[in-house]
Amino acid sequence: MRSLTAFFALVPAFLLLATAESTSGDQPPRHIDVGNGSLPATLIDDVVVPLPGEVFAALDKIGSPDWHDVLRSTKPQMERRPQIALLLGTVIAEGFIAVEAKDAEQVKKIGRDVLTLANALNVRKSVIERTKSITDAADERDWPKVRDELDKASHDVSQAMDEMQSATLSQLVSLGGWLRGTEALTEVVGRNYSKDGAELLHQPALLDYFQKRLGAMDKHTKNDELVGMIEKRLPEIRPLISAPKGDIPAKSVDQIHSITEDLVKAVNSREM
Repeated sequence: MRSLTAFFALVPAFLLLATAESTSGDQPPRHIDVGNGSLPATLIDDVVVPLPGEVFAALDKIGSPDWHDVLRSTKPQMERRPQIALLLGTVIAEGFIAVEAKDAEQVKKIGRDVLTLANALNVRKSVIERTKSITDAADERDWPKVRDELDKASHDVSQAMDEMQSATLSQLVSLGGWLRGTEALTEVVGRNYSKDGAELLHQPALLDYFQKRLGAMDKHTKNDELVGMIEKRLPEIRPLISAPKGDIPAKSVDQIHSITEDLVKAVNSREM
């Protein structure tokens, strides 16, 4: 099982400025297609993933989003282990949004939430020092360090889960991060729609990656109501992000946002 470096590569890349630096000092291209090599990219489990610094720079050039408007307050509602894993993914993704918003108090709260959720998954020891570093760096407004510590926290969680032979939970953490990242991305793009911004959603291979892993999970996990709901609804996104040449219309962006918003709310609900 790969580390959660793969997780952060699979969360829409604009959230992942911490995980890789741009390979070039040039301005990002105005026209972006994450699947055709327009941006420098890496390969994760045979999935082409553009370097996050490039994608973030392109998105910022297109719209300069107000990250405070995208940020959500986290209130972990811990029930079953699959839900806790999904929650952990959404909370870590929220941490990157909080860094972009430069919201120190929210970053520190997210650090505490990560520790609480990691404890519920029996991997508290793997992140306790890391969350302290996140809090200290947020107090100092050292945003590059906060990003770095968030990335390392994800890696530590992944390693701990590997040692526990909990590949399924690790994959659910990744999926939770992808869902929250996609929800945030569609909110940003939907508020100031452009074809260039919407093209960042043209990620069918990433969606296929998660559908394949959901399909291969054990029967007990797949029978979980929340996991079953996500597995059922992900295929609704596939035709919306598969437009020819990546030309995703505003209506599709809104539909993707609606689906991912519903799923993130379900992840955060005690009723699931």
